[in-house]
Amino acid sequence: MASARRRGMTATALLSLLLTATACGPVADRKPDDLPVGYDTLDGTLRVWPARGALAGDAAATAAITEAVRGWRSPVDDRAHLPSSGLLWSGEADGAPLALVAADVPGESASWLLQLTRDGDRWVVDRASEYTDPGYLVYSDVLPVQTGGGRRYLLSERVERLLGPGGRAVPSRDGLTEPVKAPACGAVPLTATLRATRSLPRGRAADRLLDLGTATADPRYPLVRDETGSGRRALDGLDTCVLADERGPFGSIPRRIGDRDAPRSVPESWPLGKVSVRALGEVALGGGDPADLEQLSWETGTGTMTAIVYRPADGDPVVSPADRASTLQAYTLPVPGQPLVLLSWRANRYTSLSVPPGTPRLVDRPGLVVVPQPAGKATFSLAGAEKTYYRSVGGR
Repeated sequence: MASARRRGMTATALLSLLLTATACGPVADRKPDDLPVGYDTLDGTLRVWPARGALAGDAAATAAITEAVRGWRSPVDDRAHLPSSGLLWSGEADGAPLALVAADVPGESASWLLQLTRDGDRWVVDRASEYTDPGYLVYSDVLPVQTGGGRRYLLSERVERLLGPGGRAVPSRDGLTEPVKAPACGAVPLTATLRATRSLPRGRAADRLLDLGTATADPRYPLVRDETGSGRRALDGLDTCVLADERGPFGSIPRRIGDRDAPRSVPESWPLGKVSVRALGEVALGGGDPADLEQLSWETGTGTMTAIVYRPADGDPVVSPADRASTLQAYTLPVPGQPLVLLSWRANRYTSLSVPPGTPRLVDRPGLVVVPQPAGKATFSLAGAEKTYYRSVGGR
């Protein structure tokens, strides 16, 4: 998967890579297995990730951090390649030692953000999240940090200003912002203003991200790209902890390595960006009040995923597990007291949906059919002009 991610670098990242050069510093004196202090990239004359923090020049601290990173393993037991990793920040935050490392992990695990603290005389990896956007972590300009004081962000030298919740500017010092009021289970918009550099001759006024909340559990990376702002609108009022649950949209499709699930790894359904929502209309089930149905979609490392959001007038929204984007979408929706199956497709005059005999259609519209969740396996078919598509739900 790491090679696929590197092939999938964003245009900005690729341009930055072409402009990357070995930075000045003690590169020639490093041993092959030393952890570099800072990251050796330039954007024109700008060093994007210089060594920062009060301990950046402390050789003893760097050696201890290096040993901790050398001993760390990813959930699939891969280790970091130290010469192509980098110690981005080391010092103290909220009264506690803190170090942040961009770890290059060859093999299945790609690029990781490691957060370290000190335990006695030793440094230990306290948090580790896998960067789920294609390419390397260091091509991002805003990195999430969780300390005792709350959510902070480490900013690259390209960032002139960061706007946080409510559009307020977030102060920073030596690249590390002050804590922001980010909820545990809600999405928070961030907007970075990027200065003009060789790779961005005009800079960028609004580099948009969403933070999925401080309760996002490792190794899931909490920041997703939101270039158009559609993700902010799509996730409005939704509990991101519910979305991230193993039965929720973002957490429901586990990563597979070889022929086995890898439950400790980031799910395949975890979002990287392009989160958006499409209204499917109102439904009234069992004589109850109308509720809004929406189709949520987002990009992952393995393609587009979709899910259903059911928003009743009273009560919390209900979400389905993820479904990979396909011609005929099939969702199980755990509405309390009335679990449902929803079938969705792009309707035209050539399409016709068939359901198992005796199955009542609670909603029957062009492009949308809702039926009670079957007790066992049930197969639905969509006949098109040239092909018939089948989807099964339930059973094993």
